[in-house]
Amino acid sequence: MRGGSAVEQSQPMVVDEVVDKEKKKKNRRSNRRSNKNSSVNEIRGEATQTKNGYKTKNLTSSMNCSSTKQQDLDLHPLSEQDPTGASTVTFSSMPTMHINEEESAESGSTQSQLLLATDLCGSIISRSCPEPIANDSSCWAYTNKDDNPSHQSEARCKIFAPHWSMEAVNEALEKGDAFKALYRVNAHNRLEAYCKIEGVQTDVLITGIAAQNRAVEGDFVLIKVDRLSLWAKMKGFSNNSSIVEDSNLPTEANGMHSDICKGKSKVDVSYEYSNCTLLSEKGIHHDDDSSSEAYNQEMIEREGYNYINGHHPSTSDSTEKVSSSQQNDGMNAIERLSAMISSYPTKRPTGRVVSIIERSPRRDGIVGFLNVNQWFNYKGGSRKDAKKNRSSLSVPDREYIQLTPTHPKYPKMVVLVKDLPDSIKKRLEEGDATIEMELVAARIDEWNEESPFPQAHVLHVFGRGGEVEPQINAILYENAICCSGFSPESLSCLPCVPWEVPQEELLSRKDLRNFCIFTIDPSTATDLDDALSIERLSDGISRVGVHIADVSYFVLPGTALDIEAQVRSTSVYMLQRKIPMLPVLLSEEVGSLNPGVDRLAFSIFWDLNSAGDVVDRWIGRTVIRSCCKLSYEHAQDIIDGKFDVESSNTLGEGWPQLYGQFEWSDVVRSIKSLYEVSKILKDKRFTDGALRLENSKPVFLFDEYGTPYDSVLSGREDLNFLFEEFMLLANKTAAEVIARAFPDSALLRRHPAPNMRKLREFEAFCSKHGLQLDTSSSGQFHQSLEQAREKLKDDYVLFDILINYATRPMQLASYFCSGDFKDDTDWGHYALAFPVYTHFTSPLRRYPDLVVHRTLNAALEAEKLYWKHRRMLPKNNHREGVRGRFLTGIFYDKDAAESLEGREALSVAALKYGVPCADILVNVATHCNDRKLACRNVKDACVKLYMWILLKKKEVLFSCLILYLTSFSTIHV
Repeated sequence: MRGGSAVEQSQPMVVDEVVDKEKKKKNRRSNRRSNKNSSVNEIRGEATQTKNGYKTKNLTSSMNCSSTKQQDLDLHPLSEQDPTGASTVTFSSMPTMHINEEESAESGSTQSQLLLATDLCGSIISRSCPEPIANDSSCWAYTNKDDNPSHQSEARCKIFAPHWSMEAVNEALEKGDAFKALYRVNAHNRLEAYCKIEGVQTDVLITGIAAQNRAVEGDFVLIKVDRLSLWAKMKGFSNNSSIVEDSNLPTEANGMHSDICKGKSKVDVSYEYSNCTLLSEKGIHHDDDSSSEAYNQEMIEREGYNYINGHHPSTSDSTEKVSSSQQNDGMNAIERLSAMISSYPTKRPTGRVVSIIERSPRRDGIVGFLNVNQWFNYKGGSRKDAKKNRSSLSVPDREYIQLTPTHPKYPKMVVLVKDLPDSIKKRLEEGDATIEMELVAARIDEWNEESPFPQAHVLHVFGRGGEVEPQINAILYENAICCSGFSPESLSCLPCVPWEVPQEELLSRKDLRNFCIFTIDPSTATDLDDALSIERLSDGISRVGVHIADVSYFVLPGTALDIEAQVRSTSVYMLQRKIPMLPVLLSEEVGSLNPGVDRLAFSIFWDLNSAGDVVDRWIGRTVIRSCCKLSYEHAQDIIDGKFDVESSNTLGEGWPQLYGQFEWSDVVRSIKSLYEVSKILKDKRFTDGALRLENSKPVFLFDEYGTPYDSVLSGREDLNFLFEEFMLLANKTAAEVIARAFPDSALLRRHPAPNMRKLREFEAFCSKHGLQLDTSSSGQFHQSLEQAREKLKDDYVLFDILINYATRPMQLASYFCSGDFKDDTDWGHYALAFPVYTHFTSPLRRYPDLVVHRTLNAALEAEKLYWKHRRMLPKNNHREGVRGRFLTGIFYDKDAAESLEGREALSVAALKYGVPCADILVNVATHCNDRKLACRNVKDACVKLYMWILLKKKEVLFSCLILYLTSFSTIHV
């Protein structure tokens, strides 16, 4: 049956057979795996024939784009041993390496999961990583048909709608016809993406490659929201819950709604539209131009596009009209959309991308593997033949090789063979199929409307994907981590060594060198940026001190060192490696609070009563001398009573050296006192509504070669809470002071309330398993989880799974400029139950802490300048208590801060210490958020990598899988 008419006549029969077969397959799930590949072809309406030893596919869809002439594939030989055909890459070793996998985007339209079995080429999506086996299976070889005279008259299928111009984008944003949004892809199904619109409570679902319109993970895009009748059913709602809402829809919408809610209509469109994509990518050519155009136009219109004659649809075309009460002039577009979402809580808004406003930096570093076997098969058959005929493997100008990203969020790409690195081209010409095992990084150069894949350019070759070092380098590269050394300009800003505290600093700072101060850090820590002390005063008052390395003294604003630290933004910690934010000379020597040497610090003292209330506090610059460096294990042994003070003079190996006039009895007494106070603070914090969401984490044990040989679960010890409580209190105190002093330009950190839909899903999950859950507040949420912990005390694995599930509704904490949120109720930290919070305690490894130190310095300077001015007045009736601390003390003198003298003092101090203005601070916060997330991605990816190495050597046990599943469920405060 080779004639075009025969194909055309057989179309209805084939489609009917497809439907019948699909119905039967639902009752034969045991056979689904063996029939997977054939069912994919049947769903897409493709009939396969054999012609001259090659496979030829004919379009048998009942759509109107069928040609009267035979539509043949390019004659590329296919391996008979490979039933899946095109572009299948087999990896033999590692489970899915979702290197940057974050919390999965909200998954709504479950029907589109049908597409999970295949990628855009129709091949099985690879679920493993880094060690590909070079197989002989052929894949589609992408060539530019325009360079071939035999194809010059053929029209290419237009897959995507054109992007709007920037003029149209700005006009649409101004009128509220479209919305700017952050584009995120579902890691488990790339055909689903979610767009976060600032100020809208629910993400907009973007389904299918046509609607996604060439957007890439992390892009800022312009989206048009579909009319209400096209919105998808929200996951987690029963069918009955939507009946009432359906009756309230407009009559026109009700007629379409039943299929839309099921997701069938959109999935069908995705399947049908992807056929047009498959024609291009598999080499099928339309000889009838009108047929191709008709097919493409119908798909565009069914997807909701209306670009006829360049017309862009108006808001009324895409969004259902809301009630008249919602259409008042006081409501902007975002408020109207939010109101509509609130009115229909069982529906998820859907939409489409119409333009890309800002391209993601992630486009510049996508890691993956080159599918070179496709090229070998295209050029001349098997690898063996290729090696015999090396001279025939020349590199024409317009040949492509497909690149498959390791992360499923990114699309497959095509790379011009002539633009490959010389080393790769040479190996191609030699017929070296092991290139397919090389891990490479590529940058997306362009993605036009006719191409199913973006065109990319290989920038870097890391090495074998099955080896650890190339994987680590790839992880760092794709997260844009700066691994190079510091510039000479930055190093020139460092002090000379040996370094001593200058005399002027000793005179201007409070001298605490006679205080019993010590550090508590992991045993391998080298950058010591925090220390503790405690004194017992009368009337049951405890004076606790937190002492933080004064890095702002060394890193001055605007210097080369400051600029480089801002670019890096954070130190990056991997399991066996650290990439510092600051040079080692500063982060591990002159700036680090090493024991037995004088160091500059920023100190906060609190006077705490027996109930944990702060009755007074002092903040200022100090000089300290730590008496010892304790590890977590040492401090925990002291808390547990395992340390014998009487035998302290004959301590065994591993205990730290003690400096100065202090005895071990002083250190032991201080740690025990700090522990008692920390328990009070912890109880008070959770009573005030804090939430704890964390469980056991894997700790890897390495041999002398740096290879993991085992892992253990590590839980939280009492010492962890001791340290944490005082650091949290210090961060909270710093936030209060800088928010008072600079309400419009303070760098703060917020944690928004959880996603309510996901929270309701978690409530339903707990209810189903007999667990009562109250999520009305963070405090009630915590109490419910503690009750569940007690109920499941004999099944810690199940409780770990429960906690892992509980973290899914949580949103990320982030830095922000206080001026961005005029209402300070938006400043709060949900998990900590703090009204205001920031980072202050780690300036050696976090740039935001350095900014906060400068802001605190400015507040202290403003107090000094203000009081100097007040003393010059003839009549000074100011209270003595307010005289020096109207900003940093426990009592806030708002009148003094907002007075003319106070504002002038703050302005002068801000200029002196380089406090950034609001506009600059917004950019600093955004960059620090991006770098902190990248650092977290690197850390998580390294844990997964080492877990893969460990499991590769060992028998895979169920407990290991649970460990892997629950290893990342911690809220980063």
